[in-house]
Amino acid sequence: MPLFTRIVVGTDGSDSAREAVRQAAEIARLTEAALDVVSAFEPVPKRRVEAEREGAPADVQHEFGPREDVNFALDSAASTARDVGVETTPHAMDGDPADAILQVAEQVGADLIVVGNKGMTGARRFLLGSVPNKVSHHADCSVIIVRTT
Repeated sequence: MPLFTRIVVGTDGSDSAREAVRQAAEIARLTEAALDVVSAFEPVPKRRVEAEREGAPADVQHEFGPREDVNFALDSAASTARDVGVETTPHAMDGDPADAILQVAEQVGADLIVVGNKGMTGARRFLLGSVPNKVSHHADCSVIIVRTT
């Protein structure tokens, strides 16, 4: 029986998140697990999206919106995983990143969540919370917090 069968990792495209994705992909490769990559975005007012589309060529206007950064982060994560021979399933979610990771993990039946440690140190974690703290306290499966900083 494999150690892990389904791994979920979150990314926001930051250097810290890229390291978490790299390590999650290596774990997935070693255990032959499926890898789901989650990135979340906060909904953006329609007026801002329309303003950003103005002046852009018609063939790329569909690219403007709240998901553009998320799609870039997911594409980058998929590339990182492919480099070690692992395919990913992307999940672009709106809302809180920790909630998105937990929701996808529950939906796909993950037995491991991988997150970076960014935001885990100092008083800030007590005032603002952090993705790794929230995920580690609310996950229904194992969690690996990767040292990325």
